[in-house]
Amino acid sequence: MNTLIFNNPLGAPHLFQNPHLNPIHTGLDSLQPPSMATSSASRKRKASEDPDHEPDRMSLSPSSSPSAPHHRLLPTASHRSLKRTRTHFSSGRPLPLPRLLQTLSADELRTLLQNVCDSRPDIRNEIVTRAPRPSVESTLAVLQKYETAFRDAFPLGNRPTSDYSYNRVRQHLSNLLEALRDFTPYYLPPQETSTRLSLTYLDAVTDMVHRLPDWDTPQHQRHKHDAYDEIGKAWALVIREAGKTAGGFRLAFGGWDAKLAEHGERSGGRMEEALLALREAVGFSPMAPGVSAERAAVRQSLFSGGYGEGLGVGHAYH
Repeated sequence: MNTLIFNNPLGAPHLFQNPHLNPIHTGLDSLQPPSMATSSASRKRKASEDPDHEPDRMSLSPSSSPSAPHHRLLPTASHRSLKRTRTHFSSGRPLPLPRLLQTLSADELRTLLQNVCDSRPDIRNEIVTRAPRPSVESTLAVLQKYETAFRDAFPLGNRPTSDYSYNRVRQHLSNLLEALRDFTPYYLPPQETSTRLSLTYLDAVTDMVHRLPDWDTPQHQRHKHDAYDEIGKAWALVIREAGKTAGGFRLAFGGWDAKLAEHGERSGGRMEEALLALREAVGFSPMAPGVSAERAAVRQSLFSGGYGEGLGVGHAYH
């Protein structure tokens, strides 16, 4: 028996009584005698205290070194980048021009620009030269605003063609017609060299004139009649210039002859000058290819001078 115990490599057999010391659940260190375990722990502690085993301080992160302050370990360039530029507000000063312009509305900018131009004619010429060329669409949008203001000024519950209504909207009517007189020459030759753009503009503004009311008092009708005369002269000018370069071909086969004939009808014959210019520029050939029977009849009546006879003077404004 003693021989078996002595030859047992695990030492004392009573260690199997303690489950915490079972060789299946413990490592070899736990099976060492107490003196050996104490000696091993002492050696480990001395090894950790040995300066030769001390880790390199340069490899430590700032957070792992309690003795070194965090800000001292930051690179110098990064530390400088954290500094903010100080602005000294020792006294107030006006806004820079770009910031001032950002605060102004479109109406305020226009008023400011107009006032500056009135006081400085040299700046007026500079602005006219450098300003972007307005498109037909942007110009018509401005005119539509005038027309909307005119329409909104009509009193409710009254006949729109009465004298009372006329007196209520007279100023807005004047603003609309004045804008038409200012914008129209801009789209005429030689200022505007594109026949298509000129005719597109004239077609739209002629519709605006058609929409003006036929007032009960004949005296009030002079505004609409004068507008027809001015628009008719503008049509005639564009048509004559187009006839010089294209021989009327674009006018005839671009559909402008039919549109002008319709405008002449709706105006009650007040665009005769434009229709005469069309007859001179286009000529007539009833067998020309691409001309429908309806268009040929319209053109024939144009050339005979009987188109639009016996028609009314337009339509009331709604």
